Amino acid sequence: MTALDWVLVVAIVVLAAFVAAGLFLGARALQKFQANRSADEQSREQTLHAAKAKVDDANAKAASVRAEAAAAKAEATAARAEAKRVLESAHEEADTVLEHAHRQAEADAEQVRSAARRSGEREVALLNTTVKEQSAEVERRAARIDERERLHAEEVERLVIRERRLATLDADLTARESGLTTREAELVEAEERRRRELERIASLTAEQARAELIESIESQAKREAAILVRDIEGEAKNTADTRARHIVVDAIQRIASEQTAESVVSVLHLPSDEMKGRIIGREGRNIRAFESVTGVNLIIDDTPEAVLLSCFDPVRREVGRLTLEKLVLDGRIHPHRIEEVYESAKSEVDRLCERAAEEALVDVGITDLHPELVTLLGRLRYRTSYGQNVLKHLVETAHIAGIMAAELGLDVPTMKRSAFLHDIGKALTHEVEGSHALIGADLARKYGESEDVVHAIEAHHNEVQPQTVEAVLTQAADACSGGRPGARRESLEAYVKRLERIEEIAGGKPGVEKVFAMQAGREIRVMVRPDDVDDIGAAVLARDVAKQIEEELTYPGQIRVTVVRESRVTELAR
Repeated sequence: MTALDWVLVVAIVVLAAFVAAGLFLGARALQKFQANRSADEQSREQTLHAAKAKVDDANAKAASVRAEAAAAKAEATAARAEAKRVLESAHEEADTVLEHAHRQAEADAEQVRSAARRSGEREVALLNTTVKEQSAEVERRAARIDERERLHAEEVERLVIRERRLATLDADLTARESGLTTREAELVEAEERRRRELERIASLTAEQARAELIESIESQAKREAAILVRDIEGEAKNTADTRARHIVVDAIQRIASEQTAESVVSVLHLPSDEMKGRIIGREGRNIRAFESVTGVNLIIDDTPEAVLLSCFDPVRREVGRLTLEKLVLDGRIHPHRIEEVYESAKSEVDRLCERAAEEALVDVGITDLHPELVTLLGRLRYRTSYGQNVLKHLVETAHIAGIMAAELGLDVPTMKRSAFLHDIGKALTHEVEGSHALIGADLARKYGESEDVVHAIEAHHNEVQPQTVEAVLTQAADACSGGRPGARRESLEAYVKRLERIEEIAGGKPGVEKVFAMQAGREIRVMVRPDDVDDIGAAVLARDVAKQIEEELTYPGQIRVTVVRESRVTELAR
């Protein structure tokens, strides 16, 4: 039902309400009139005129209501006609829209069919291409399978031929084995006949003859051994002390070694004082980056055209010196360039260590050493023991031990090898816990050294009781090399050990990446991984390191602990 129909219905309802109201009022007036007439007959005539007047008014009102109802009915008829006209217009417009929608749907359907047809053609072409490729692949696989079958057939044929040969050889071996069994039985029988004949001639069994012969030889050997021991003991008592002193003095005199020079700084000469400012960099960023990367303290003072590099670790100091030297020659000094040159200098120092190890091996005369042991020996080029260079100490000890072995008539190559490798464990004392003697023995045993050499290494500090002459002579040669005048100085070793312990304390904490003891041990810089240690953790780490250093070490003055937490983000622009 449309809105116009609703309007007509409402108008009719309103008119009906008016008519009902008029009828209701008229009915009430009539009822009142009838009641009054039965109650008061006398006043009816008086009020008749008034009642007629009211009836006339009511009739007039009813007429007006009927007129209004007729007007409303006419309006309703007109409204229905208008609604019918609007409805017909709406039907016509709907037919037009429907027809347009049909045409649009047909056009869209035609476009969809065209797109589907084109997509289907593309799919068919793609499927045809795929089918062709798969067919080609199947043909290739069939060819490979045919080739494999042919090779397999050839291999089967070769195996059949080989099996025939093996069967022939098996038959030959069986025949030979039967012949050997027969001959062995004949030999056993002949040996038994010979033994019975010997027992018949000697009137003794084989066991009795063997026992008498062994007893005779044993008694004679004991007598000769006792005489030989007595003579050796007498000769040893007469010549042992004199000969031992002669051997030791002669070995020491024939080894000309340099005096120990104690130094923990390196000097690098600069082309001009202007270079100092470039080394320091803007607001000191270059010198901070250099010290952070290399772990070497750079001292720039009033010394003209020179800077000092200070570090207790000689390897680290040498790497820092080469890094700074290359930076000065190149002229480009900035944090990223410092890292690149540091890696290059580190590789160069590794090559120098390897060359030093090879030169030491040539000097001693050892050619068949394991490459891993050669690498570890190269590390000792910059390692010192009480101020004495460890690699030179090994060469010197090997020469002394070789001379002693030659004088005593022992195996000189084994003796030199034992003495040369006795301190090899010092190359790993920073990485492996334990005595360097036991560490070195484990290394030697791991890389195929003989048990005599291994025992000499582990026993040269009496941590294992020496059981061989090589072990005793290794101890003596080590003592001769370390005890000669000017060989060692205790102060440098104690200083280095204290700095090493400082780095070990900080390096053992979780999240620590690198540790550098700087400023002659008055400062320690701890580089931590930013993902593992936050800012609060860095403060806690600095306090824990400082507290542990206070509890474990004795040192003059104070030590500053600096924890560096640096975050870097790198991205490539392509």
